[in-house]
Order: sequence, then structure tokens, then C-alpha cells
Amino acid sequence: MNELIQAGKPIAQAEKVAILLHGRGASAQSILSLQQYLNMEEFALLAPQASGNTWYPYSFMAPDSSNATALEKSLETVDEAFQFAIKQGVKPENIYFIGFSQGACLSLEYAALHAQKLGGVIAFTGGMIGEKLKSAKYSGDFESTPIFIGSSKRDFHVPLVRIQESAELLEEMGAQIKTLLFEDGDHTIRQDEIDWVNKNMLP
Repeated sequence: MNELIQAGKPIAQAEKVAILLHGRGASAQSILSLQQYLNMEEFALLAPQASGNTWYPYSFMAPDSSNATALEKSLETVDEAFQFAIKQGVKPENIYFIGFSQGACLSLEYAALHAQKLGGVIAFTGGMIGEKLKSAKYSGDFESTPIFIGSSKRDFHVPLVRIQESAELLEEMGAQIKTLLFEDGDHTIRQDEIDWVNKNMLP
């Protein structure tokens, strides 16, 4: 199994689990700092570490073949964390995915490839992965799983059109989508996003 940092409540004592996925060049340890801002006191936290601190080498909208090998490995790493939670007796509807940037893209992609009733998906600046979105590769039903995507309207790495396409496809798969889009050009997590998520997804 790949490196998996555990934090928060011991998983044997927790009813809810959050799988946190870091951004490019960051680490599992760094994404765990979100526990200082999000209402996750009752959660067990699982943070997988990407090989070389990167989930895939190129843009999430690069030609599919360029990211394919690394992306497949990264999706397997996320699945290991998910299956670890399941084996601890946690139900899928009590498992949340939370990611930033590359980690947000990976969160959305993994959830869409395994669509089912989840606790929620929180994507801080991200969209689904691929040169073009191909709805045929996804199946399943989110059964009203809440999915949040927050981003700048002009983020340098994540085009607004891909966020819109992702939201539309996820909604077609049965998710309840909320997008919060901002006028600034910052590649960051904003307090407004934290506040919305805490109020609506992690009350």
C-alpha cells in the first residue's frame, strides 16, 4: 500500500472519513492543514501521498496518453484509501473526498469513475480529467451526493469551461452540484469557500 497518513479521530471510532488529496508539489501532510479550517472534528482523516508529490505529470487537460500511466497509478492510490475506509466498516455515504488543484481534479475523477452515494466531494479549484470529457467512460449514480467546486473564473490552470462541463456531467450522473466562482485570479482556497462548505456540507 502507498503511504497513507492518518489524522483526526481514530478510524475505528469515527463514523465519517475524509480522504484528502494534495496539489502538485505539495504533500499529504500539507493538505491535512485543512482540518484547522473545515468542520472535521468528528472525522477520521486519510491523506495519501503522491509519488514525487505529483499525481500526474502534465495538465489535467493534456492529451490522455501523456498522463495515462501516472493517472492510473494515482487512481489506484485513491482507491486504496477508499477501500481501507470500507474495510474499517465505514459506509460509502459517510466517506468524503476533499482536494485542492491536482487533488481536486483527482477527487472528481475518482468519484465519477465510481459514482455512488457518498458523503460528498469538495473540489477546491478543479475539474474532471481528460483532453475532452467523455461521458461514456463514467457510469453509476451519485444518488444526490453533494459535490462542491470552487475556483476563480480565470484560474490559470483550470479553465472555467472545464468546471462548467464537469458540473454538468456530474449533475447528469445524479450529483447535487454547487459551484462558487470568483472574480479574482488567485489559485487558492478562499474563506468564502470554507464558509460555504462548513455551513452546507460539513455542518
